[in-house]
Amino acid sequence: MSASFDISEDTHELNAEREAHAGTRARLKLLERTLLHFVPRDIIAFLGKTSLIDVELGDQIEKNMSVVFTDIRDFTSLSESMTPQQTFSMINSYLSVMNPVVSAHRGIIDKYMGDAIMALFPTTADDALASGLSMLARLDEYNAGRERAAYAPIRIGIGINTGVLMLGVIGGGNRMEGTVLGHTVNLASRLQTLTKTYGAPLLISEHTLYSLSEPEKFLVRHLGRVKVTYNTNAESIYEVFNHDAPMIRDAKSRSLQKFEEALALYHTRSIARAQPMLEEIVRDNPDDIPARVYLQRCTDYLSTGLHTGSEDYTEDEASHQPDAGHNEINNHHQDLMSLIGALRDAVINRHDAVDELIAKLKIKIEAHFDFEEQLMHTNHYPFAADHIAQHRSYKHFFNKLSNEIQTAGCDPWYTGYRIKLFLSDWLLNHADRDDRHLGRFLNERAALTPLPDIQQD
Repeated sequence: MSASFDISEDTHELNAEREAHAGTRARLKLLERTLLHFVPRDIIAFLGKTSLIDVELGDQIEKNMSVVFTDIRDFTSLSESMTPQQTFSMINSYLSVMNPVVSAHRGIIDKYMGDAIMALFPTTADDALASGLSMLARLDEYNAGRERAAYAPIRIGIGINTGVLMLGVIGGGNRMEGTVLGHTVNLASRLQTLTKTYGAPLLISEHTLYSLSEPEKFLVRHLGRVKVTYNTNAESIYEVFNHDAPMIRDAKSRSLQKFEEALALYHTRSIARAQPMLEEIVRDNPDDIPARVYLQRCTDYLSTGLHTGSEDYTEDEASHQPDAGHNEINNHHQDLMSLIGALRDAVINRHDAVDELIAKLKIKIEAHFDFEEQLMHTNHYPFAADHIAQHRSYKHFFNKLSNEIQTAGCDPWYTGYRIKLFLSDWLLNHADRDDRHLGRFLNERAALTPLPDIQQD
């Protein structure tokens, strides 16, 4: 009897131990699922880890992504009229509406910063831009519900940039977190801020524009140039206005060339010619806020002499010497910048050499891109696909612009402005950003390659 009693007691203890282990495993799984709400599983996977517990301080990778920043306009004023509970309820309600939109376009919410969202799109720039437009559409539906409940509508600004960024784990002591760093992130954040300046809800960078596989799907117009920091090149920024109300959208489409012609004149300080064009645009479409912004800038210039927003537009292309860290690539860049500058001068001055310069430039572009792509292929450059896609986009815009230049009736100042934006600005920023990254990779690879043994006699 005692032996039987001992066995049953052991069995009971064993079952209790198994239940305890099962309970522990269940709690650990629940804990991991909970932690994944704070650290997205995709971020862990990008770092080459299978579990959050494998992530260590200093883990990092480089990756080409599109970064989307969103922010609620006048959030401080909104929150001051609410209790803390109402404020957090509103934020959580808004974020719960936007989260599925990001996921539906294969994006990842990297972090929430109060009322702001930073999302990453490792797939395509098209996904990021489609997500931004869908967020604006979903916001309209959300605001309809707020208005029915007698709440004020919410407005947001969205900035999107595309490029190589650093993703990794930072921290110290008892606190660490995953984050993304680099110029790509900084410019996306700056674009979101500039949506307030221009009164446009969605802005993209030139790099995102050139990264789109189907740019014709989007309604885009140039809004200006911006420097993220004093020692970086000015970069073109663009408004995407697909989501505007139909009447506003149609009016912007009709006036698109006139608007960009007016901007070309404004940026070259031909204010007396730019102002009446902008006045006409605003008369036709009073809700064109960016046009009103530039019209006010014209008024300010005429009254105070203050000229804002040009960011070195008038600088000569040949004065720029981007350093990619590779002598032959640098030489190609100098030749290309010189030819682009000569083409712009020839177009503005209606010189007969335009066709000849276009032909020379086309040959140089093809030779330069072929050379770089061979280097990337030979050295197994990990960002080759994204880099080559940029080359294809540049050739697309070059061919489109060449056709415009060779079409009679184009305004020479406007065409020169477009050469500056689509050819020289892009090449300069591509050289300083993408080609410099390639050059650094090639130099590091060369440094790691052992020298051949020299046989002694």
